[in-house]
Amino acid sequence: MSREALVLRPEPGNARTSDALRQAGWIAHCLPLFEVMALPWAVPDPTRYDALLLTSANAVRHGGSGLDQLRTLPVVAVGQATAAAARDARFRVTIVGSSGVTAAVAAAGSMKRLLHLGGRHHVSVPGVDALAVYTSEAVAVPAGALAGYDAPTALLHSVRAAERLEHLAARDGVARSAWCIAALSPAIAKAAGEGWGRIQVAQKPSDAALLALLRRDGRAD
Repeated sequence: MSREALVLRPEPGNARTSDALRQAGWIAHCLPLFEVMALPWAVPDPTRYDALLLTSANAVRHGGSGLDQLRTLPVVAVGQATAAAARDARFRVTIVGSSGVTAAVAAAGSMKRLLHLGGRHHVSVPGVDALAVYTSEAVAVPAGALAGYDAPTALLHSVRAAERLEHLAARDGVARSAWCIAALSPAIAKAAGEGWGRIQVAQKPSDAALLALLRRDGRAD
């Protein structure tokens, strides 16, 4: 059984996931499909909101100096990695959701007025104002780049990565039945399309859960 993994998430997360896989005895290939970059944004009046909603550490990493004016607001974070990044940036994290953005928003309780600092491409949350502070732009992948891998497991951290993998696999004539997909959520798994040898979904939307999925499957020690 192949112990070759393809990590498609942007840096710096790509290197962290790849290192964890190598420590588990895998051959990990870094192939970021997107690059995360900061966007210019105007800071809204913080008194209009009860809390910030953060769904990715990228919002903190690329938010810039505008974040300083929002530190009076508590943070509702999705995932431990996002929460850790917020705390490192001196935000007060009051809620950490582990089951996706909908559950995190529900857990906010009386904090009804949320400001979501996120990416240009994001899933809209009903009743939540969204403000894009970063963008993920596609990185060029040479023709035939996917053809040289030996029955790998592709780790998918986003819907956009899943959609692009499907496109690149069709472009390069990849035999999908020989590949496995490890997805961070059901929506991501669905976006990868059909025809893959195996598709599995992490129990929680976290990188740790994704790696644990491989271990439970007997594909990592």
